[in-house]
Amino acid sequence: MKQMVLVGVLALTGAVSIAQAQAHNSKAATEGRSAPRPQSATALPPPAPPEEIALGSVHLTRAVKADGKPLPAGTYQVRLTAQNANPPAPGESQGLERWVEFVQGGQVKGREVATIVPQSEIAQVERDTPPAPNAVKVELLKGGEYVRIWTRRGNYHYLLHLVAG
Repeated sequence: MKQMVLVGVLALTGAVSIAQAQAHNSKAATEGRSAPRPQSATALPPPAPPEEIALGSVHLTRAVKADGKPLPAGTYQVRLTAQNANPPAPGESQGLERWVEFVQGGQVKGREVATIVPQSEIAQVERDTPPAPNAVKVELLKGGEYVRIWTRRGNYHYLLHLVAG
């Protein structure tokens, strides 16, 4: 009989110890910590950049295809137009995919769709070092198959991807 009582006391002591440990862990988990901040179901889309702006001058060292048409090597003035890409890309905010024109000698020599990325979102889109403010960066990508033109103006980054020549 003594053994039965001893086993019962040990079992009860173990159960109480486990219950106390769980209560302590629960209290420690909530002390000094706040609940997660509620997230909005839909984030507001970033505002679109101004209607038309000059993005700068770009020197292409090789011929590329802009909008499927050849664009010879040379120096061009690049300007953002007010014309949105149609149809808009799925999930793209209104006004953040627009046509860009390549101008040489006062004439439009080619055009391509630019992806516009607000400064607050560029780290989610691109890992490469961005150009300096108000600068243009031209890079050869994917084994020489693509040319990326990356312009930074104000609070926006403008990315153009062209097929090499």
